[in-house]
Amino acid sequence: MTLLKPDKGLLLVAKPSIIGDVSFSRSVILLAEYTIANGAVGFILNKPLQYTLKDFIPEVNSNLPVYNGGPVEQDNLYFIHKIPELIPGSVEISKGIYWGGDFKAISKLLADDTLTQTQIRFFLGYSGWSAKQLSEELELNSWVVTPNDYKNKIIGNTNINIWKEKMLEFGGNYKLWSNAPQNPSYN
Repeated sequence: MTLLKPDKGLLLVAKPSIIGDVSFSRSVILLAEYTIANGAVGFILNKPLQYTLKDFIPEVNSNLPVYNGGPVEQDNLYFIHKIPELIPGSVEISKGIYWGGDFKAISKLLADDTLTQTQIRFFLGYSGWSAKQLSEELELNSWVVTPNDYKNKIIGNTNINIWKEKMLEFGGNYKLWSNAPQNPSYN
C-alpha cells in the first residue's frame, strides 16, 4: 500500500484501531480542505442518517438523504456536488467535485425537482482537524490516506460498505478486519 500525504480531494480511511469512536469508527472521509497550517475539513461518506433534507428544511420538500458529515457543527448543513454551473459560489475540491455555493440556487433546483442524489450530497456537520492535528493522527496510525478512485461519482455512491471495500483493497491483515463485527466483543 502506497502511503500518501493528506490533500483535498483524497480519502481518509479509518484504520481498524479506531474502535468505539461513534463518528470515526469505520469511516471513509472525503477531504474538502487541507493545509498543515490551518488544518483539515472533510465529510464522512458512509454514514447516512435516518433523515431527509425536508426533515431539516421543511420548505424545500426534498427526500434527498442527509449524511453524518462529522462531529463538528452538527447544527449546520453542508453539501458537496458536481454541478457548479447551476450553483454559483461553489469551491472546487478536486476535479469534478465542489463544495458549497448559493443555497438559494439549490432551493430553486429542489423546488423544480431537478436535483438528484447523483448530483449533490448533504451532510449534517463536518469532520475537522486543527493545525497539525491530522498529521499527529496519521503518525498514530489512525488513518490511511488513499486516492479517490471514484472521482465525482463518489457523490452518488450510497454504498455504506465502502470502508469494508477499502479494507479488502488494502489486503493483508486489513482483509481480516473487513468481516469483523463493529464491536469486537461480539466476536
